[in-house]
Amino acid sequence: SSHPIADSIKERYGQTIQEDRITTYNEISGHGIQATIDGKEVLAGNARLMEKFAVNFEEVNEIGTIVYLAVEGEYAGSLLIADAIKEDAAAAIATMKERGVEHIIMLTGDAQSVGDAVAKKLGISEVYSELLPQDKVEKFEEILARKGKKEKVAFVGDGINDTPVLARSDIGFAMGGLGSDAAIEAADVVIMDDKPSKIGTAMQVAKDTRRIVWQNIFFALGVKGLFLILGAFGVASMWEAVFADVGVTVIAVINAMRILNK
Repeated sequence: SSHPIADSIKERYGQTIQEDRITTYNEISGHGIQATIDGKEVLAGNARLMEKFAVNFEEVNEIGTIVYLAVEGEYAGSLLIADAIKEDAAAAIATMKERGVEHIIMLTGDAQSVGDAVAKKLGISEVYSELLPQDKVEKFEEILARKGKKEKVAFVGDGINDTPVLARSDIGFAMGGLGSDAAIEAADVVIMDDKPSKIGTAMQVAKDTRRIVWQNIFFALGVKGLFLILGAFGVASMWEAVFADVGVTVIAVINAMRILNK
């Protein structure tokens, strides 16, 4: 599987996987993996997967992502995976609040204990946990329905399960390094270094760009309008007309270059 959880397990395993031992493979969205290894059915996934196949398992109450394992319908154990919160995540949340973002909401497929713990560390007051891909879409539709007329809803995601929500959002942010190809394709903005703090940077760049664009529009229309009036009364000369055309364009380009310093 290309899922980040699968990648972390393979990295920790540290050995070459003998793929010829795997005869069948089925990835069950929002649940986990079903495969046949050495002729035995192996299940690896969350608690919903165990319940789906009626496996009598021992639920683990630890903060982290739990991957339960079963062989031939018998519970075999579990893996505990704790996601590391990005170093700049808390700063990114604080910056977005300073920039005027009124509601920051977390939608996650992880257990409620994990979601609540992460939300508390990041200062997020509204969190919805244990969501399947279709549940994320339904919850996001509810969020869209309650937004104001002048409000926009942005969504940040990196997995293939986030793709429908990224496409549905007013502004979709995808992580370019860790994000799946589908998520990157559906997003409006791609953060290449996977730093959440760049969301605040993108907001500031967008704000500055909008301001400079309006400056150029008013400046160009104002100068051209002025010289049209002067020309109508025979006051403007050829050189002044050239400035109104070429000069204004040059000044507008130089003004626009200020955004490079952002």
